[in-house]
This record gives sequence, C-alpha cells and structure tokens, in this order.
Amino acid sequence: MIAKVLDWLGFGPRGHGQHDQHHAHAHTHGVIDPTIATTSRGIWAIKWSFLILTATAALQLVVVYVSHSVALLADTIHNIADAGTAIPLWVAFVLARRKPTQTFTYGYGRVEDFAGLAIVLIILLSALVAGYEAIDRLIHPRPVMQLGWLAAAGVIGFLGNEAVAVFRIRTGRQINSAALIADGYHARTDGLTSLAVVLGALGVWMGYTLADPIIGLIITAVILGIVWQSATAVLTRMLDGVEHPTIGELRHAAQHTKGVLGVESVRARWLGHRLYAEMTLAVDPTLSLADARKIAEDVRGHASGHLPALASLHVELVPASGQERSEHRPESEHQHHH
Repeated sequence: MIAKVLDWLGFGPRGHGQHDQHHAHAHTHGVIDPTIATTSRGIWAIKWSFLILTATAALQLVVVYVSHSVALLADTIHNIADAGTAIPLWVAFVLARRKPTQTFTYGYGRVEDFAGLAIVLIILLSALVAGYEAIDRLIHPRPVMQLGWLAAAGVIGFLGNEAVAVFRIRTGRQINSAALIADGYHARTDGLTSLAVVLGALGVWMGYTLADPIIGLIITAVILGIVWQSATAVLTRMLDGVEHPTIGELRHAAQHTKGVLGVESVRARWLGHRLYAEMTLAVDPTLSLADARKIAEDVRGHASGHLPALASLHVELVPASGQERSEHRPESEHQHHH
C-alpha cells in the first residue's frame, strides 16, 4: 500500500536523485516537469508528517484521558493542530502542479503563501485553546495521575515531532518552500515543548501540583512565539519580499558574465517555491543582436546554476554609459591578457 502511494506521488527510485542533480546543475531526463517533481516530494513529506503526528496525538490523547494533565493536553492540542496544517499545504502543492491558464498565467504557486497564512491561523487558534485550558486549571486545580505514562507521552511527542521536523526541513530546503521549512522548525520547537511535559510530570511527582498548568502556560507562550516567526516569514513572501542572498546571487551571476558592463537593477519574487526574477544590464551599444542574446543566455545559465529554484529570469539589455565602458575596459583587457 505504501509503495503504491509513493509511486502515485512520483516518488519512485528516480525521485531520490533529483536533489543531487539540481545541485550538480545537470539536465534531468525522463521527468515531465521540474515543478511536478519537486511538488511530489513536498506532498510526500506532508503525507508522512500527517501520519506521524496523527499517531503521536492519538497516543497522547489516551494519556490525557487517564492522567488529567493540562500540560499534556496543551501539547496534544498543538500536535493535532500541527497535523492539521498538512491539509492546506497539501492543497497548495496539488494546485501548484497545475499548468498556467489564460487567467492565471504564472500558475497557482501563490496558493502556497495562502496555505502558509492558514497554518499561522491554525497555530494561533491552538495557542488560544491551550492557554485557556492552562489558566482554567490554575484557577480550578485537579490532581494529576499516572505520572509515568505522562512522562512517556512527553517523550513520544518529542520523537514524533523531531521525525516530522527532519522530513519537512530537508524537503522544504530541497524545493525552496518557505511554508514547508517554517512548518518544519515549528515541529522541532513543538518537540521541545513535549519534553516540557516530562518536566511538569517531574514537578508534580516532587509535590508541586501547579507545575502542570504552569508548564501548560509555558507551552502556550512558545506556540505564540512560533506564530510570530511563521507569520513574519509568510507575510514577507506574500508582499514579494525576497532574501538578500538571493538578490546577491543574481547580481553575482550578471557581474561575472563576459560582456556585462554594469548591473542597473535586479528584482525577484517567489511564487510558491519557484523564483521569478528580472534584471536590467548595461552592455556595449555596438554589440550585434546575436552577441546581445548570447549575453542574456549566459546570465540565465549562471543564475540557474546558483539558484536551482529559478523558474524564469527576464533580462533587459540597455546601452552602457561612457563611464561604465571606461571603468570596465581595463578589467576586460586584464582578462584578455590572462
């Protein structure tokens, strides 16, 4: 059954090599479209994350019932929310595989940003529920029982979340998905909050009955911190923000291309996990059309080599000023001598 699911997702034997091929800048053969290949990996990571976290939360729910621990309840609520975040990401990755239309000429990559926003709201809701339950328990204390099972449930929560974090971060980096990477780090932090449940159990065992709801409040605070970090990352991309190193790589690709006398401007933005960029470059005004086209192609080649996620690079060439030509001439002569 698992083999069939993986095969349906396109994550067969060839899927494992695509990341290495991207980094070696080689051409992949036998793959219909690179976007389909990368989003299949995204869906693969999300499906396994969903299964692992659902199993983790189910085990924890049983212990919540027998132990009456509000700290574990907060952790379980968060794990359920974390499993739930797989659903909007799954929808986004499936939509991203669709071809562009006359209306959506860039495709549906932007849906991934909305998925990121939905994830932030789900996490925020889980924080509010967990916080309410912890405060209620502080006001109306109840004895916590089955401390051994409670500690074991905290360890299970940690292991489940760490497995999911590794899946999501690794795959998110491979396909340059901000939403998937953010969700991976969220899962890792959530694993640490699961260990806090063990600390709460130890506190109750030592006689500090309020240790459990206090740990519940600490977990709530951690969740709110995750909301802030995730919201910043997702909203930056929604507003067409891009990481500084990405612009640096594009500029570097142009500056190290023979025939480019100056970089006038560089712009880039993400659509899902695909990068779209445009740049204006100054060249010798006496160049032939064939030479100008070769420069543009060379720039695209260099940029794609450094940025595997680059889906499109529009290059506009403008005549260089006299100053740009005079500044570049000694460097050109120096290169010629070598």
